[in-house]
Amino acid sequence: MLRDVTFGQYYPADSFVHKLDARVKLVLTLLFMVGIFFVVSFMGFAFITVYLLTVILVSRVPLKSVLKSIKGIIFLLLLTSILNVFFTKGDDPALALVYLKVTDRWTIEIYKEGLIFAAKMLLRLTYLVIGSSILTLTTTPVDLTHAVESLLKPLRIIHFPVHEFALIMSLTLSFIPSLIEETDRIIRAQKARGADFDTGGLVKRAKAFVPILIPLLVGGFRRAEELANAMNSRCYEGATKRTQMRVMKLSWRDLVATLFALVFMAAIFVLYGMRGQWGALDFLNWLYF
Repeated sequence: MLRDVTFGQYYPADSFVHKLDARVKLVLTLLFMVGIFFVVSFMGFAFITVYLLTVILVSRVPLKSVLKSIKGIIFLLLLTSILNVFFTKGDDPALALVYLKVTDRWTIEIYKEGLIFAAKMLLRLTYLVIGSSILTLTTTPVDLTHAVESLLKPLRIIHFPVHEFALIMSLTLSFIPSLIEETDRIIRAQKARGADFDTGGLVKRAKAFVPILIPLLVGGFRRAEELANAMNSRCYEGATKRTQMRVMKLSWRDLVATLFALVFMAAIFVLYGMRGQWGALDFLNWLYF
């Protein structure tokens, strides 16, 4: 299961998306993550699905690798959906799909509005994870760090430690695959000694993972100390102005990708976002639930 975590992992390929400037990919991903919350119709989500599938196809990243990122948050998705179904009330109590009186004070009510809201929230969270996974799968941690540092350069005016912040993010992304591999190795070693992680209730499984935390923390601190010693031995100083081995430059690919993404997302927003805000498009109301 731990190997299914794709965040922070890079999939090497020679594709159009891989060759894009990391700054462009980061900004477009942030715009996508923000804009998806303005879409309120299922037709809009259908177009977003087409958009994501197109990006995945162009990036040459296997669809299986992208979908693996969802497996790690399935429990969160189900929990969020269930809470939205039971706690989203409808306009008319008489139209409840399910009405079950548990006690004098507690009742279980399920409305059509709750099911629709839960489905839309499930799609939003799923697409947020997929969008961020595409970014990390097609961008190396080093390039992503340089992109963040470049975009945050204006904050140096207020003496914000941009380089140190980018360095911390880079080290965090590079440590994620190592920690996942270390955790998987510890679990296999514990299983070889008779540990059971697959049976029993939720509490029992949680207790079974406690012995994993101690060697994992020890290994993490050891790796951090070794990295700190290596940086000190090379006389690393974060405040020193440094050059980059590969200078990021915008190309025609970045312009094409930006225009495609902006036009596509703008069309989705105008046609299928913020219901009731577009008087000239009232003829599209039949597309909404």
